[in-house]
Amino acid sequence: MTPWELRQLLDAVRHGGIESTAAADRILQAMRAAPFEDIGFARVDNHRQLRQGFPEVILGLGKTPAQIAGIAGRIVAQGQTLLVTRAQPDAFDAVRAVVPDAVYHAEARLISRKQGEIPPGHGTILVACAGTSDLPVAEEAALTAEVMGNTVDRLHDVGVAGLHRLLREQARIQKARVIIVVAGMEGALPSVVAGLVQVPVIAVPTSIGYGASFGGIAALLGMLNSCANGVSVVNIDNGFGAACVASAINHLPPAGGST
Repeated sequence: MTPWELRQLLDAVRHGGIESTAAADRILQAMRAAPFEDIGFARVDNHRQLRQGFPEVILGLGKTPAQIAGIAGRIVAQGQTLLVTRAQPDAFDAVRAVVPDAVYHAEARLISRKQGEIPPGHGTILVACAGTSDLPVAEEAALTAEVMGNTVDRLHDVGVAGLHRLLREQARIQKARVIIVVAGMEGALPSVVAGLVQVPVIAVPTSIGYGASFGGIAALLGMLNSCANGVSVVNIDNGFGAACVASAINHLPPAGGST
């Protein structure tokens, strides 16, 4: 049971929608649930959502399709939302055998299946990417943020080589509560965006570029050395990590508001 579900349950008791004894039974059942489930090759963290607000996410890299499917089946059996990152089609085939309504997002290499209550974010997360080659990482960020309960606006192909493309979208940029900026090459776009807004900017360097880009290190170093205020940087190609940070910020109550 998540904090969100607990509040909903207590509100239902207060308004007479459920008997207090039935509510107590549900709370006791949730308390008896083991914090993790040992399935041999993995220990599935059943209480991740209780501690952090979102269930355990499966990293597909380095796992066999059978292992991914085994973990996915246990997460779904707990009534929790499923999210698998860096998943290949053969992993999706294995997951679909145990979770038939799972969805595969090929460009982002994500597997998802929503269920349960995920509290909504308070604003919009804008995901901007410099070029079409950055789209897989940008979509990983955008879809992850959506699965985590956020409204997402996508802004594609607005790199600094054609700055007018970005500047004509300032109305959308100014509406965002958090901005994720994805760029390869020299990684200049996050600095430009951060210079236009008052909200946090999360920079994601990608491995896109020619030889001296060193697989994204040039973009990473450029972003870390940004002269613009309010820029934080995640690892190379880590759209998922950027979305986690953006979602955490977007779920903070607005100034003067409540959860």
